[in-house]
Order: sequence, then structure tokens, then C-alpha cells
Amino acid sequence: MNQPRSQALSELKIIVRGAGDLATGTACRLYRAGFHKLLMTEVERPLAVRRLVSFCEAIYDRSWTVEGIRAVSIDSPDEALDAWQQGSIPVIVDPSNNSKRFLKPDVIVDAILAKRNIGTKIIDAPLVIGLGPGFIAGADVHCVVETNRGHDLGRLILQGPAAPDTGVPGEIGGHSVRRVIRAPSDGVFQAELDIGTNVLEGQVVGHVNGTPVSAGLAGVLRGLIRPGVEVFYGWKIGDVDPRGDAANCTTISEKARAIGGTVLEAILMRFNVPCCSSGAPLSQSS
Repeated sequence: MNQPRSQALSELKIIVRGAGDLATGTACRLYRAGFHKLLMTEVERPLAVRRLVSFCEAIYDRSWTVEGIRAVSIDSPDEALDAWQQGSIPVIVDPSNNSKRFLKPDVIVDAILAKRNIGTKIIDAPLVIGLGPGFIAGADVHCVVETNRGHDLGRLILQGPAAPDTGVPGEIGGHSVRRVIRAPSDGVFQAELDIGTNVLEGQVVGHVNGTPVSAGLAGVLRGLIRPGVEVFYGWKIGDVDPRGDAANCTTISEKARAIGGTVLEAILMRFNVPCCSSGAPLSQSS
């Protein structure tokens, strides 16, 4: 059953699970489209690599701004109302999404990107959207957004899953695996360089318990995990952009913008028109 037309689209309450760079790009796209009643949920110690464009940094610094949009950390779901009045996006530590009981959202977007479903159900809201692999449209969510780079990036899936996780990073500037910096061992990461620094192939960007962490190719250090956090062998802890443009470090990626646009499409299909183009309504399952 579609949302009554008497309720303005701008009044829809939306929870975004996760506040990393793709979740943040999605939230920013929705915010610019007039959806200001957003709440983002996170874990206690977020581990975003593209920290400069991730609202999860508000968990550490109380507030964080991406492309002119401000997020603030809150301690309880009821504080979201004050954040909305201030024109900010609230971010709360709530990995289990217990906030949905208080907020009663119209939309839930699972943007954790865990490659598996860690608790989102199709009955959680009138519209439940999953990003990437781990969800099945029509079963545990109403629809899935393809997150794999390539021809289908941003495709809205109304039945079935997204493409399976390949384990291979997407290609940027002709490079894939080498652009990702991974932890060489278990331990605490300490950085020697800042995000936005131009690096050479093999240059040391930090250490994990004394073991050097080096760039796999030349470019700009687009992302780097927060210094002082515990990491484990093989974890992604950095990202080098071979295109070398430092502006890319502080702006939302084309991938995040594409995914955010598809989430916006799904919301409008569900609440602004009676059915989608295939004739299957995006409505809550019985």
C-alpha cells in the first residue's frame, strides 16, 4: 500500500545503517533532494578509510562536514529531533539499529557494506533498501542497489541479489589491487602521512606495531584509516588514487553519487508513484 499523498515527501523519516563514504554519499544526495529527516547508525569505533568524506567521523569529533552538509553525533534517538531542527544529520552509535523502534522510519537503507545481511529485515520499514551483496530483493529487503563497479553500477534490483563480492577492488585510473593499502600484520596503526599527500610507489605511509605500511603505487593518498585504531592482517587501511587529484580526497566519489541516486529513485518509486516501471509495487510485504 502506497504512502498517503497527504504526507509530504520531505517528512519521510529515513534511517541509514552505516556512515562510511558510500553511506555518506547516499545521505548527502537524499539531503540535497529535500529529505532532511535522516538518522545514521554506526558502530562504537568506525573504521572508515575515506574518512574525510565519511559522517562516521562525527562519532569521534562530535560533528563532521562533507560538501557543506553537517553531521552531528547524538547519544539517544530522541536527540535526532533537535539535530533536524538545526539542519544537521544525526549520527548515533547503534549497530543493532534499535533506533528504529523510537523513530518508526518510513525507509531503512542498509549501507553497512558488510557483504552479508547482519540484521536488516523487510518488515523493518515500509521500504527497506540493501546496498550491495548479501541481500535478496523480495526476501529480506524490498530492493537492492548494485555497488559493483562496471556497467551495472547503481542498477536497482527488484528481485534477487546483487552481483557476488569478487574480492577484487574496483579499477581506478587503470589500477585495482595495487591501489589498496592493507595491514601487514595485526596491531595498532600509526600514520606518518595525511590524507591528500602525494606519494611515490613504495613510500611508507605509516606503521602497524613497527612494521612499515607502504603505498603500492604513486598517486594521492585518498584514504587512510584513523591513526591509533587496532587493525588485523589484510585489512584495508588505505587507498591511493593514481589520478593524483587531491580534490578527490574531500569530495564524494562517482560511485557513492551513483548509488545515492538509485536510493533516491527507489524512494520516489515507492512514495511518489503508484508502482515502478515493471508493474511491481515497492510496498511492505505481508
